[in-house]
Amino acid sequence: MNVIRGQRQHAEAERADGAGGGTLSRRGVLGGLAALPVVLYGVGSATPALAATATRPGRVLAATSDLVRGAERRYNAPLLTPGTRLLLPAGIKAVPVHDYYHHPHLALAGSAWPHMTAADGTTVDASVIPERGAPTRIAILSGFTEGWYELIHANGRADRVMWDAGQLPVLWVYGEFGATKEHPYRDRFYTLALQPLSRNPYPSSTTIG
Repeated sequence: MNVIRGQRQHAEAERADGAGGGTLSRRGVLGGLAALPVVLYGVGSATPALAATATRPGRVLAATSDLVRGAERRYNAPLLTPGTRLLLPAGIKAVPVHDYYHHPHLALAGSAWPHMTAADGTTVDASVIPERGAPTRIAILSGFTEGWYELIHANGRADRVMWDAGQLPVLWVYGEFGATKEHPYRDRFYTLALQPLSRNPYPSSTTIG
């Protein structure tokens, strides 16, 4: 998996290491699933971000499970700001993950990206990062014939991440913007995390406790 930056900067996309960040990290990105093999990836810089770049498929480590995950990228404030845009290929479907912090499970129906249902039941344009206090957005995205997303920041920086969609055809998206009331989340988190996966980890008929 490759990361290409439109604006040369040494700072990497941050992990959620701020106040309370350890709790999110311990829960893991899949809401209680066991630790899984990770796909190796490379990081590079280029200008412009949309320049055509040949990428090699990530080398998949030997798996003890049939679920393989790519490297998670997590973006936080102050780099992540309202109005930051998340661009994806055409033809992507978004299926929300409900009750993520307690018993995560898939919604019964999905929608065409960028429209999706947020945690409070409202339909949002998930391609635009909202103001602080907006409802949580967590979803499984599918339909990737090309594996890439691009984050366009307000400061002009563009991060384009590419991977082999043949091996990792699903993208997990986690957006926590401060609306979750329970401790330690409340209004202390403003973060967006994305992670390619080899398959959907949430069977629609199963609740993961």
